[in-house]
Amino acid sequence: MPEPTAAALIRPATTADEKELAELDRETWSPLHSVQPRPQPPYGPFFDAGHLPEDFLVAELDGAVVGYIRTVAPTPLASNAHVRQIQGLAVADRARGRGVGRALLRAACATARHRGALRMTLRVLGHNAPARALYEAEGFVVEGVLPGEFRLEGTYVDDVLMGRALTGVPPLSGP
Repeated sequence: MPEPTAAALIRPATTADEKELAELDRETWSPLHSVQPRPQPPYGPFFDAGHLPEDFLVAELDGAVVGYIRTVAPTPLASNAHVRQIQGLAVADRARGRGVGRALLRAACATARHRGALRMTLRVLGHNAPARALYEAEGFVVEGVLPGEFRLEGTYVDDVLMGRALTGVPPLSGP
C-alpha cells in the first residue's frame, strides 16, 4: 500500500500535459469505471474538440502527473449553465491511497463554484464501490439509478447518478 505523502499539487492542465495524460488514461483503464472498450493502438489524441485542456485539472506528485479530473457543462443549454459535471477522474495506481482523488474532487468543486456553478453532478457505475464511497464522503448523494444500463464483461451494471450543491464549498486559495 502506498505511504501517505505530501499533498498533491493540483493545477489546470496544459497542452504540454497531453502525452502524460494519455498514458495515464490508458494505464488506468478498467471495466470498473469505463463503459468504453479498452484503448487499442493507434491511440488518438487525448485533447480534441470535445476534451479541451481547460476542462481538466491535473494532480502532480514529485513533479509527475498522477491524476486528472475533467468537468464540463452537462448540456449546452443556458438553463443548465449553473451545473458542472464530472466526466472523468483517474489516479495512477502508484498514487492511490495518498488523497489524490479527494484533492482533485475538492479542487474541481472549488473551481466550479469560483466560476459560478451551483451544482456538481456525475455518473458512476454501480459496481464501482471505491469511487462511490469517495463521492459520498465528499457530499455527493445518489439522485437516480438507471438499472442495468450497461453490459460489461457479460454483466449488467447500473449507472448511478450523483450530485451535490456547491454552496459551502471552500473558496480557492490564493489570489
